[in-house]
Amino acid sequence: MGSVDTYTHGHHESVLASHGWRTAENSAAYLLPLLERGQDVLDVGCGPGTITVGLAERVNPGRVLGLDRSQDVLLKASELAEVRGVENIEFEQGDVYELPHSKGTFDVVHAHQVLQHLSDPVAALKEMARVTRHGGVIAVRDADYAAMCWYPEFPGLDRWREVYHKVTRAHGAEADAGRRLLAWAHQAGFEDVSPSAGIWCYAGEDDRLWWSHSWAERITRSAFATHALEEGFATADELDEMAEAWRAWGEHEDGWFSVTHGELLIRV
Repeated sequence: MGSVDTYTHGHHESVLASHGWRTAENSAAYLLPLLERGQDVLDVGCGPGTITVGLAERVNPGRVLGLDRSQDVLLKASELAEVRGVENIEFEQGDVYELPHSKGTFDVVHAHQVLQHLSDPVAALKEMARVTRHGGVIAVRDADYAAMCWYPEFPGLDRWREVYHKVTRAHGAEADAGRRLLAWAHQAGFEDVSPSAGIWCYAGEDDRLWWSHSWAERITRSAFATHALEEGFATADELDEMAEAWRAWGEHEDGWFSVTHGELLIRV
């Protein structure tokens, strides 16, 4: 993300814990069949590296580079790679709008939950294409907040989504990115595009409790809370009520929550 963009979630521990749940298997399954040993891969917006190390394990001895704007989160990613014993991986600080690499450097460029936070996702896609080799692939996956659904109904969760949309729009970003990925790819001039969709589902007791408590903490302690308060989209009491609604949903034995993602494989 460029310096003009604001990352809505920030890097509070509650956010990193959520990101740390992601793996190549549960978050990049649409890409895995295209990975081959020896490929060079760039993971844009790699965060704590949990997807990145999975990609590296599959393309070894190919080189994998994880890029993120936050130096602190890159340290966590490096620590994870060391613990996992993944040696064909490096991490660097960088900007998706100005990737620090030459034209045609990578076979695969991957970005998970990145475009939704950008003010100019089309420009980002064009820059990712620049560093992708001819015949290579760009893989992007983003959630769609308006398509998220849950049961039972809790007004506090409706209010959370309303405030989330207001915060992201104030930043010039698009929370409902999933449904727009194909349009953005077309605007960027891509013709060989394979769209799909993927789901995360939280319904088992352990998954419900983890997901709900993660969001309850993010609502009150992460950068999202700071943005919502500073921009006047919610009061502290309202944020507390949203957090309580999340906890109540998570403790309900019938609790079910789905996150719908748009996915694209773009051949360049």
